[in-house]
Amino acid sequence: MKARSALVYTVLRLLAFLVPFGILMLFPIFRELYWLAAIFAALIGLSLSLLFLRRPLTEVTNGLAQRRADAKATTSDEDVEDAAATAIAEEKRSSDPS
Repeated sequence: MKARSALVYTVLRLLAFLVPFGILMLFPIFRELYWLAAIFAALIGLSLSLLFLRRPLTEVTNGLAQRRADAKATTSDEDVEDAAATAIAEEKRSSDPS
């Protein structure tokens, strides 16, 4: 995963919330009910991100999946456990006097 793609996606998601929140705070009613402006801005931001941020989301998730597949392919839990069991068995054999 590229750190740049995750950073771009995060910044765009924050902007999708902060811009509508700033615009809503310009209205007098939302100055008094800031929590309502935050709820509306969150809903607007979610909608905008679903509509326009599909490609950055796909890049981030593909990068995460690739990194996970690479980590799983290199070492698995079973391999590590088998190596540890073998090492313990060899140590016991070498320490036994008989």
